[in-house]
Amino acid sequence: MSKSMKRVRAALEAAGMSADIRETALARTAADAARAVNCEIDQIAKSIVLRGESSGKAVVFITAGGNQVDLDRAATLAGEPLGKADAALIRAQTGFAIGGVSPVGHLSPCRMWFDRRLLDFPLVWAAAGTPHHVFGLAPTDLMRISGAQLSDFSQIPEKM
Repeated sequence: MSKSMKRVRAALEAAGMSADIRETALARTAADAARAVNCEIDQIAKSIVLRGESSGKAVVFITAGGNQVDLDRAATLAGEPLGKADAALIRAQTGFAIGGVSPVGHLSPCRMWFDRRLLDFPLVWAAAGTPHHVFGLAPTDLMRISGAQLSDFSQIPEKM
């Protein structure tokens, strides 16, 4: 078991959660993860990491798999302009590689926000520290143990 996944498991256990961690062939995208666990794409809780342009710190938006983060709304919540977080910042602050960023088990605390859409489901799935592992949890439990604030920051992408 990778160090990253061990941190996720430890964070879940410390919160009293016995989450179902599953290995997948590959779950780098929300669509991949949804196919792997046979759920709706919006049941995938994506951890979108952005960089606070003033603070230089990582901020995390946990959003439904089919939604995108609206940068203007997100910046308003964060209280600073936001930009793309590079792999080095993501790894340094969360301890995870891109594609496996979990909403729990971060090396350093990050400010986090939670997409309301995830509350529409009894169970959501999130990265468990690797691009090949996900865990399932009730969205209210995930929001609580991640420390994320329930907020409106997402936009639904337009269908072509």
